Parts: sequence; C-alpha cells; structure tokens
Amino acid sequence: MAAQIWYEQDGDLSVLQGKKVAIIGYGSQGHAHALNLRDSGVDVVVGLRPNSKSVEFAKEQGLEVKSVPEASAEADVIMILAPDQYQRTIWTNDIEPNIKEGAAVAFAHGFNIHYGYIKPSADHPVFMVAPKGPGHIVRREYAAGRGVPVVVAVEQDPRGDGWDITLAYAKALGALRAGAIKTTFKEETETDLFGEQDVLMGGINHLVECGFEVLTEAGYQPEIAYFEVCHELKMLVDLMNEGGLNKARWSCSDTAQYGDYISKVVDDSTKDRMRYQLGRIQDGSFAKEFIDDQDAGAPKFKELQEKYSHEKIEEVGPKLRAMFSWNKGEAADADEAQSFTGKIARAQVQ
Repeated sequence: MAAQIWYEQDGDLSVLQGKKVAIIGYGSQGHAHALNLRDSGVDVVVGLRPNSKSVEFAKEQGLEVKSVPEASAEADVIMILAPDQYQRTIWTNDIEPNIKEGAAVAFAHGFNIHYGYIKPSADHPVFMVAPKGPGHIVRREYAAGRGVPVVVAVEQDPRGDGWDITLAYAKALGALRAGAIKTTFKEETETDLFGEQDVLMGGINHLVECGFEVLTEAGYQPEIAYFEVCHELKMLVDLMNEGGLNKARWSCSDTAQYGDYISKVVDDSTKDRMRYQLGRIQDGSFAKEFIDDQDAGAPKFKELQEKYSHEKIEEVGPKLRAMFSWNKGEAADADEAQSFTGKIARAQVQ
C-alpha cells in the first residue's frame, strides 16, 4: 500500500491561531522548531531551566523564554525536544503537574511514548512531527524557502482534531513544502532505532573501521586505506541520494560493479544479526538497557564513547581531511553547526 503523503495545501496554519506553542529544549531540533514556527506567525515560548546556557541563545534570537513549568502551564501545544533519556523526568517533574487540560503533547521521536516512559492522560492529543534531517538543516531549508520532509503520527486524538494540529504544526515548520509521510509512533521508533544501529551508525561506522584495519594490518599505507574505505564513501552516498542504489552502481566502473555483485561481506548471516537487533528494539530490551545505563550515570555509554573516539582510522583522518580544499566550505558550515549544536546540547533542559 502506498504511503499517505501530505503537502503544503493540506496544512492550515489558522488551526494554531490564538494558541501558544511551547518548545521544550533548545538543542539541534529545538532551535529550528522554535524559530521556524515563530517565523510562520505562531506564538512560541521556549521552556528551559532558568540556569540553562541555552536561555541566552534563545533570547538572542528574539524568542520568549520561560521555565518549563511556566511554559507548560500556558501552552496549548507542548513539543518536547529534550534528549530521549531526559524527557520522562521533565514530563513527570515539570510538565505533567502544570499542563493545561486538553493541551496537545508533541514529539519529534516516538521513543518515550512507544516504550511507555511518558503516558499523557486520555484528554491530551498526542502527535509526532519528526524531521528527516538535523535541526540546522531544518532551519536552513526553511530560511531558503524550502523544507525538510517529516514523518507524522497521531497517538491520541480525544477531540478528533489531532491530524489538523499535526499538519498545521508541520506546515509552520516548513515541512509540508517537502512532504509529510503518515506513520505511527511504533513504526517510527522501531525503524529509526534499527536504521541507526544496523545501517547508518552501527553498520557504516564499523564497516569503515574494519576495512581500514584489514588493509593496514596487511601492510598498506594508512593514508591509502583511508582514501579507499572512508573518503570515497561520501561520493557513493551522494550518488545514492541522487538516484538510488542503481545510480551509485552505474556511476562506478564495471570492475567496481562486479566486485559489488560478488561480495559476500554482507550476507544472510548479517541479516540474521540485524533481525536479532530488530527483535531487541521491538521487545523494548534495547530501550531498557539504554535508559538503565543513563539512569546509573551512563557508565557504559561513556566507556564506549571514549573507546570509539580513538579508533586507528582517526589517527590519519584529520590530516587527510585537511587536504580536501573543495570541502572547506562544507566543512566550515558543518563546524559552525557542530559548534552551535554542541554549545546548546550541553545546555538543554535536563
């Protein structure tokens, strides 16, 4: 069955007229949502801890900033954009005791609703607008008159206006310029976690690391190994983004294509391991492991973060990336976005 997709004409901004939208958190997504909605004419307040460093960033952009309890008490729509591991504490301590009767609760990822860490009462509409891109791109594309596509879902709809609110929010974000695909909290959460763990992060990162180590352990120069297993990856991904797997294949040499077709590195045993990982996502055991570790102060997370920050490939990577003059513009944009995101990520509501 074809996916249901909504576009610009399907959203009505008047649905949000006279309503206050509270954006909880001012990180990568938070700043983009707050600024885009504000520029679309929506009445926005940002909810933050009074001592959060993000307060100054938000005020510099001309946004109204209040504490999370204050913002929640006056909002008709509350979009929770703090990191997954902090959301349930913010909900329990600051939002739930102050939320208006019937106020809508929104998310950009289904994690806490799907796994039951947050359970709004039945009188609250619950919806999701999840951009398929980082916050700085959501903001950049909106400012350029374009948009980043989103997936949207409604979990609770007590009044029957849940989809109207969802599509109005998506339009104010600029997302309907690109399109909004209907999903569910369950589907978005499970596919998002699977994609991150088994393809985008846990797949590609480890594949690159393994390829680099196999070549260098066989005596090849690290610089040459880096070019072959890491640097050229962007070219291939860009081709996939433009025209799918077929364009990526057809744009490479016959030798490369043939090697692709006969490769057995990723095979049915890989799919079996992926199915195992998907099972852990579906039954909630991954979520529990992650949240339990975070609740304990994130010892395992910090240990792994430290370990993988010192992979051998990154001993040669910075030197070679400095050679790519044609990337310097993009690198500067990325560094600026990372700097901004890094500053505000440490200062988000916790």
